[in-house]
Amino acid sequence: MKKPLVSILIPFKNTETYLPECLQSILDQTYDHWEVWAVNDHSTDGSLKILKAFSQKDDRIHLLLNEGNGIIEALRTAYNKSQGTLVTRMDSDDIMTSNKLLVMVAALLEYGPGHLAVGQVKYFSHRGISNGYERYETWLNGLIERGINYSEIYKECVIPSPCWMVYHEDLDDSGAFESDRYPEDYDLTFRFYEKGLKCIPCNQLLHYWRDYDTRTSRTSEHYAQNYFLDIKLHYFLKLEHDRLRPLTVWGAGNKGKEIAKGLLERGVDFYWLCDNPNKIGKEIYGKKMLHFEYLKKLKSPQSIITVANEEAQCMIRAYFSDLGQEPMKDYFFFC
Repeated sequence: MKKPLVSILIPFKNTETYLPECLQSILDQTYDHWEVWAVNDHSTDGSLKILKAFSQKDDRIHLLLNEGNGIIEALRTAYNKSQGTLVTRMDSDDIMTSNKLLVMVAALLEYGPGHLAVGQVKYFSHRGISNGYERYETWLNGLIERGINYSEIYKECVIPSPCWMVYHEDLDDSGAFESDRYPEDYDLTFRFYEKGLKCIPCNQLLHYWRDYDTRTSRTSEHYAQNYFLDIKLHYFLKLEHDRLRPLTVWGAGNKGKEIAKGLLERGVDFYWLCDNPNKIGKEIYGKKMLHFEYLKKLKSPQSIITVANEEAQCMIRAYFSDLGQEPMKDYFFFC
């Protein structure tokens, strides 16, 4: 059977320190039928020179200039040139394990179109990894191992940005990189979910995420918390919300307030619940705060949970279970 061509899309900007290691990890792949479309997003350091040198040594590596500005337009530029039956993306500061492409190609060949290959990831940094990143890594890999990524899609991004692979036609059907919505990886994850692409379970570490102070996800405004909340609310209202059912928002912290503002701006009515005695009965944005027991008075409600504390989340899950309500149908954790 002929090996399918894999298109690897790489936007890069000012990553000269890490780019050689990234590209070498691609050259070291045990699966060799691939093409790289690397797009220079207006670098001002030596990144362009490094990429040119690699492309001259291996004709599978192609260099392009971004036809616009930013990661999304760089991905569009690369995707428009891609010829692969299968498509993946890569961050120019990260590292692939040597078997990454082989494992993902094998998974897609086994399961076929309509599926999404994903792999486990690991953060690394010269200064060590924060507890928050460690918890996210553990949580994400747990979902990937069981192939249940979408079960917690409203919490955080459940598809690791540079560690997925998909059939070209499925990426097209999902809208590829047409959307201007940031964070682009989270938006694409929701479109994979919307189109019903099934995640293939994976128990192998395939990708190393590099963390450092100037990484785009740390410095760009496009990856601020309000952008994530906007995407969550956009797709919740599009894919989950039943306008014939009452809607509640549980929690009045910063995230709860952002969600409440978003609903008010969209003209979506809701009940605002909390368990904080100092807030119950008060008005915020013209909405009266109600005790969470008010849920029992509502007929078949849907609820957005914005409480981040893990212990409190366990109690909230138990409460909904006692009410006979189900996750991702009746209630949705937004953090």
